[in-house]
Amino acid sequence: MVESTGFRDDQWLDTSRNPLTSAARVTERFRRPNYGTLEIDITINDPKAYTRPWTVHVKQVAVPDTEMLDAICLENEKDVPHLPGR
Repeated sequence: MVESTGFRDDQWLDTSRNPLTSAARVTERFRRPNYGTLEIDITINDPKAYTRPWTVHVKQVAVPDTEMLDAICLENEKDVPHLPGR
């Protein structure tokens, strides 16, 4: 489990421009139910932006022994317009 706080008020949660404020607490719970699957439950608790906490469930294919990509999550990211589907 990872809990993150200390965000700035002028940030977006995602590329759809859902807001994230300085009051936000983001909790991520990671699980590997089997060898090839990674499941992540992400809970957003931001009383300045949303009326109640909400959770999304992400299911991904785990690719061990490879380098993780961290392009979208970097602060001040400038590459989002170049990603597929943008």
